[in-house]
Amino acid sequence: MKKSLRFGAVALAATATLTLASCGFGGSTGGGGDAEGETTLNLLVPSYSDATKGLWEDVIEGFEKENPDITVDLEVQSWDNLEKVVSTKIQAGEAPDIYNGGPFAGFVGDELLYPVEDVVSEETYSDFQDAFLANAEVDGTAYALPLIASARALFVNNALLEQAGVEAPTTWDELLDAATKVSALGGGVAGYGMPLGSEEAQAEAAVWLWGGGGSFGDASEITIDTPENLEGAEQIKKMIDAGATQADPGSTQRSPLMDIFIQGKIGMQVGLPPTVGQIEEGNPELDYSIVPIPTKDGSPFTLGVMDQLMAFQNDGDKQEAITAFFDYYYSADVYVPWVQAEGFLPVTKSGAEQLAGEEALKPFLDVLPDAQFYPSTNEKWSATDGAFKALFGQLQTKSAQDVLTEIQAQVDAG
Repeated sequence: MKKSLRFGAVALAATATLTLASCGFGGSTGGGGDAEGETTLNLLVPSYSDATKGLWEDVIEGFEKENPDITVDLEVQSWDNLEKVVSTKIQAGEAPDIYNGGPFAGFVGDELLYPVEDVVSEETYSDFQDAFLANAEVDGTAYALPLIASARALFVNNALLEQAGVEAPTTWDELLDAATKVSALGGGVAGYGMPLGSEEAQAEAAVWLWGGGGSFGDASEITIDTPENLEGAEQIKKMIDAGATQADPGSTQRSPLMDIFIQGKIGMQVGLPPTVGQIEEGNPELDYSIVPIPTKDGSPFTLGVMDQLMAFQNDGDKQEAITAFFDYYYSADVYVPWVQAEGFLPVTKSGAEQLAGEEALKPFLDVLPDAQFYPSTNEKWSATDGAFKALFGQLQTKSAQDVLTEIQAQVDAG
């Protein structure tokens, strides 16, 4: 993957959580040393876009040319299936050698992962942004390599807000007022896109709960049922009850809802950097802007997300091959085009330097310093993530207090 990809419409057209068919790989039963001294690495990754499979295949092709004694077997899964697939493989004793995923603290607790300093060179390790590495630490040791970062911002349909006679909001009160007036325009228009369905309920929850001063806890304790979080959940109820959102927000998924925003039928919705490319591809004439997410009092805030690469300790004699793969992948001429093509933010210092002038990234880079992250190093984060996806959409029909209480109970039960 030697040529650079332009950070434009195609590069940004990634759509998180699209499903790609798996090309499949076997487990680790072949061991580290294959016939004639060759090593096979099993790589399990999620689909970020329709391009994900091809991008990884390009990386693998280049890596195998430079390392002819190492073969990389790729499997691509949808985000909906990913955690179930990796859990099944681990239970069967067939964990992937390299895994691109989210929550990983449970793997650390079971002593399944290499410390990352054992599987990258010193040069590669020192190139990561310090804040991202710190977010991948458990008890002071990093067990996952930052892969990509992202931030959220509010996408605003300028034309709809102008028709409704409102401006882009900065506070909850302003958002409620603006969204209600946009919804009142009729014609199938919704003021605010509220995706509380299972695809990414935890993200929409964080936008509101954290925007009111709450949190999901930290590495030592998960705290969902708190007065601060209740305030954010009750604000969601206000939005729904006022008719400020689309119909049936409790079961609406983020990706198809964003498609409706792109079609010009939603006034405001929280989006990601790849949304820019989706708009360029799907409706380049859309009159829109990107602004910070409104919060209770207008304080700056964004939800930061960082996905990781991690290495399972399946065979000790694969450690050198894993290190070779990571060092190759994170080299600037390989990593930066990969990040560009998927439309996310780089986690390396060299990558940030190369993309510093990209205008499409500026609104997200501007809010990234105010990012808050999921407590993914807490061993109960997986249960928390699942609880939000299963239960948070019930806000549409249940009281905010009941929903938070149920989520906390499910988390505490493990």
